[in-house]
Amino acid sequence: MKYVIHAYDHTDANALARRMAARPDHFAYVRQLKEKGQFILGGALLSPEETMIGSMLLLDFDTEEQLQEYLKTDPYIVQGVWEKVDTKPFRQADV
Repeated sequence: MKYVIHAYDHTDANALARRMAARPDHFAYVRQLKEKGQFILGGALLSPEETMIGSMLLLDFDTEEQLQEYLKTDPYIVQGVWEKVDTKPFRQADV
């Protein structure tokens, strides 16, 4: 099942610094997902001023348990970067 994830950063004064500190770990983690074929697409959500304010990922997991494990282990979650994470099943249009 594919899932689209919209994750929004905390908005405190240290939010961007926390994101940048966790970024190498997050990228390494996502590279592991990509090697397993679980990462399809992702990137930063931007404010109108083009400041990073969150993330969007399109992931593919075989089970709900894999999704739940991801939601417990992504460094952006573990290291307190994301304040709100919205996860929805996703079906790609065949056009």
